[in-house]
Amino acid sequence: MRIVVAIGGNALLRRGERPDATVQVDHIRAAAQALAPLALHHQLIICHGNGPQVGMLSLESENDRELTHPYPFDALVAQTQGMIGYWLAQSLRNAGVTKPVMSLVTQTLVDASDPAFAAPTKFVGPGYPHEQAQRLADRHGWTIAVDGDRWRRVVASPEPRRIIEQESIDRLLDHEALVICGGGGGIPVTEGGVGQLQGVEAVVDKDATAALLAVAVKADRLLILTDVPAVMEGFGTPEATPLRRLALDGWEALHFPAGSMGPKIAACAHFVGSTGRPAAIGSLDDAAAVLAGDAGTVIVPSDAPDTSGRITAGTTAAIQR
Repeated sequence: MRIVVAIGGNALLRRGERPDATVQVDHIRAAAQALAPLALHHQLIICHGNGPQVGMLSLESENDRELTHPYPFDALVAQTQGMIGYWLAQSLRNAGVTKPVMSLVTQTLVDASDPAFAAPTKFVGPGYPHEQAQRLADRHGWTIAVDGDRWRRVVASPEPRRIIEQESIDRLLDHEALVICGGGGGIPVTEGGVGQLQGVEAVVDKDATAALLAVAVKADRLLILTDVPAVMEGFGTPEATPLRRLALDGWEALHFPAGSMGPKIAACAHFVGSTGRPAAIGSLDDAAAVLAGDAGTVIVPSDAPDTSGRITAGTTAAIQR
């Protein structure tokens, strides 16, 4: 099968961990070990998140007194694409992947009039206690929002419209390459009246870009792999239970917080609704089991046979990150 795999940035740098290169490389090596068996039998296209990484680079840039202005987010996304893509490509080869592996720096077209620019929702960087986050926000002009028990910076996250390098991706897939692309959702760019591209201050949601890419390459599956085992009903309560199945006509009635699990479910729904093929969300450590349907949460078309406790529109659930 042709499978688009989206790896969350928090799966590469866990909450509370120091953002050292060695820490992230260790996680990426583990990710490569989990993905290598899939690459043996299937064609993979891998997108990765960059929220913790791009936030760290942004903070460093804002604190650098040698700079007249901090580096813009489009440039920082490009930097994280190169860094994480390099680590992934090398680790996949070291994990035994023998087919060609190519990491592409890719741009994602967004609409300059997207209302997301006026309502930031995308978490970037580390989490802080509220008072510390507020001091940083006042100093740097950030917008902040609560993320679990911490506060983090949020930036604009416009909808992806098109991947600029789509033709190059298609050609690599035609030659059976494993392609790493759309990192961090892709470098956000707008297009002028004569086709000129311009980077913008934003971070595109990588799950939305992965879904867009999965539709474009006619993928058989979309897997969103993160640091949680499944979408959970009653998350944070003693009655918390994994949702093994979500039907396309039921998910919108549930509560999925913006900036966390919500975009993942929305991305899966876009892919399933556009292709009629299933998508799944689960732990990166369980990649093979998530693909097989033995772990995680599967999102299916509304008319798919119900064999595992389909979630109906009347269900109320607290959904975790």
